[in-house]
Amino acid sequence: MNDRTVWWEAGKVRMIDQRRLPLSYEIADFETVPGVAFAIKDMVVRGAPAIGATAAYGMALAAHHSTAAMPAALLDELRQAKRTLDAARPTAVNLSWATARLLQLAERLAANGANVARIRQALLDEAQRLADEDVEINRRMGRHGAAVIPQNANILHHCNTGSLATVGYGTALGVIRAAHEAGKNVHVWVDETRPRLQGARLTAWELMRDGIPMHLIADNAAGLLMRQGRVDVVLFGADRVAANGDVANKIGSYKLAVLAKENGIPCYAVVPTSTIDLSLPDGDHIPIEERGWEEVVMIGDTQIAPDDVPVYNPAFDVTPHRYFTGIITEEGICYPPFTESLRRAKEAAEARIRQAQTDFV
Repeated sequence: MNDRTVWWEAGKVRMIDQRRLPLSYEIADFETVPGVAFAIKDMVVRGAPAIGATAAYGMALAAHHSTAAMPAALLDELRQAKRTLDAARPTAVNLSWATARLLQLAERLAANGANVARIRQALLDEAQRLADEDVEINRRMGRHGAAVIPQNANILHHCNTGSLATVGYGTALGVIRAAHEAGKNVHVWVDETRPRLQGARLTAWELMRDGIPMHLIADNAAGLLMRQGRVDVVLFGADRVAANGDVANKIGSYKLAVLAKENGIPCYAVVPTSTIDLSLPDGDHIPIEERGWEEVVMIGDTQIAPDDVPVYNPAFDVTPHRYFTGIITEEGICYPPFTESLRRAKEAAEARIRQAQTDFV
């Protein structure tokens, strides 16, 4: 079993096919940019950090298979690849962040006189570096976040934010892993997370594999557990964070944050700084992806609703920043006012990336 969700091997982008879990562990291979875009859109791979790494490998794949003889032609192909990949899923900002990072590197190298072969290798190296960074970033977030997890805590977790949602280790689930590794004796209430059941299919699978105590619950049981005093902290991830701290995450996150505040329970989003979008002032500007009717009407091959039932299927909701105790990043925990703390975290992380790329170029 590979210890990463997505990786490069012999000119292909390989990934764990998350549509098949937990009943079957299968590896899917993609050798074209449209194929990688399909994998993102069809949720062969999902989770904002994993999508970002996959998109980076997609850009490297475009360069790897390009027949362009001159850098200008290669750059044109890379810009088209970026458009194709970015269109796969609109809410997760890590996707366009990753493709922009690789395209900007290619443009700088071309401006400095690099040939096609040099650019091609540099993009693969950069995609590998981005993937490696993700694992380290997640471990840093885990260490920061574990500090706010009480001993013997009951943690309510929504969706999947573990190794499967990242290249490895996880964001919110990474905090849970770090707390478990620190001997804090944590227990996790796992929301099933309809309609795609990422909690039931993926988070439960990861926690059971790692031996972390948990119970799977129906999404509608979360409020009862909070009212009964059986939840100590709520954790979930993010697909995009606006400049003011509003968080777009898997549908159902907003109601959990509201319930947590009503019951006096701390609520944290756990996000790499790549998920912070300072160009958007608030969550009302975050695009919300709508997905197909079949996700709501079908469970596997079984139909659970009437024929021709009208369906509305938003994949995400937005939690206003006032419901968060803090936002955990690899730069530390950001507290209100988020407009200041998120900017500081984002700028610190970007400065490190620029320095690393300057040294590399």
